[in-house]
Amino acid sequence: MVAGNGLFYPIIGFASFLVLIYWSFGDLWVNYRNGPELSFVQRNGTHFMVDGRVFYVNGWNSYWLMDHAVDHYTRPRVREMLRAGAKMGLTVCRTWAFNDGAYNALQISPGRYDERVFRALDHVIAEARKHGIRLLLSLVNNLLPYGGKTQYVKWAWEEGVALSSSNDSFFYDPSIRNYFKNHVKALLTRRNTITGIQYRDDPTIFAWELINEPRCISDLSGNTLQDWIEEMSVFVKSIDKKHLLTIGLEGFYGPQSPKRLTVNPGEWAANLGSDFIRNSKISTIDFATVHIYPDQWFPEQELEEKLKYVSKWMVSHIEDGDKELRKPIMFTEFGLSNLSKGFQPSQRERFYKIAYDIIYESAQKNDSGAGSFVWQFLVGGMEEYNDDYGIVPWESPSMYRLITQHSCRLAVSQGVLPSQKEHLKELCLQRR
Repeated sequence: MVAGNGLFYPIIGFASFLVLIYWSFGDLWVNYRNGPELSFVQRNGTHFMVDGRVFYVNGWNSYWLMDHAVDHYTRPRVREMLRAGAKMGLTVCRTWAFNDGAYNALQISPGRYDERVFRALDHVIAEARKHGIRLLLSLVNNLLPYGGKTQYVKWAWEEGVALSSSNDSFFYDPSIRNYFKNHVKALLTRRNTITGIQYRDDPTIFAWELINEPRCISDLSGNTLQDWIEEMSVFVKSIDKKHLLTIGLEGFYGPQSPKRLTVNPGEWAANLGSDFIRNSKISTIDFATVHIYPDQWFPEQELEEKLKYVSKWMVSHIEDGDKELRKPIMFTEFGLSNLSKGFQPSQRERFYKIAYDIIYESAQKNDSGAGSFVWQFLVGGMEEYNDDYGIVPWESPSMYRLITQHSCRLAVSQGVLPSQKEHLKELCLQRR
């Protein structure tokens, strides 16, 4: 009957198409659905909360995930990194959700996107979900790599709509502000082609970060950057009320802060157009971020002096979180350069241990120190992406032990026992 009506071959053809689709994507769909259930991270005062428990972060930076997910020959590195992070008990990875006008650009020009690269970001989010890793996604760079605010200004200047060719016009030029808002909207409302979930509805995303290391040195009063943060944070929240939001600050105290003289690494740090306290107090900002680079700030100092300063810097900002901001404090970048004076790998381990111990002590005291992120982790064969901070953690047994021990301490601090989380069980039992 079917063959006689001329429908046999179309039906067979359609069935073959469905089989091909399943062979191509079925395993991915199954793996995604079988991944661990994730809830949205929320904030209660100075703490992050997940499923009624305080949530402390042992995190890391791998900014390169989207870039490597674009090409099939580098894509396996994404899974390898996320799988390794989960194995170490890490919970959040900070990575770029931008690439503006560069190689493998996500945003080719204002409002125009390369779907191939967007699908790569879809892949990163889906892969993170499968491994129980959340993502802190940064929306633009203050610095030149991956386009950054310089590329936005260049686009506007080329189109004849910019008021100035200064990089800082990113923060005040109306056309450029609209470029950025359009990018934010495109990201937050993106429907993941793998999971079918809009980004703004996906709990795999821990939080959004407005901009990596914002500085606006053309306005030392800080008013320009403050206005930009206020406007953009309100805009983000108007689209996405489910996710947390942070700025991406380095943590420097501004010209009106008494701590500029006692805690900042130098007078220059108060003259960058940013202010940790003022910027972070904005009601639409959920938590504050701080970066730690003692080798950049004090290149001539001995290691002991640098480490002493690290403790002072971290404790000061945790006090700010408790007393001034009433918000969680996250140290979203910290690292020690292998180009530092007399560098030895053991020096980096000492630095990590100090950072980890301060976060753990804050957790024990119920203070605002909510987590830390190493800059940066790589997998093998990525030498061209390495800077003088990058490490492959499993290549150093002592470093690996240090990281996993911190994961286990935080798990217990937040009321999650190894027996309750299967991926922590074997890891933490080995630490005893």
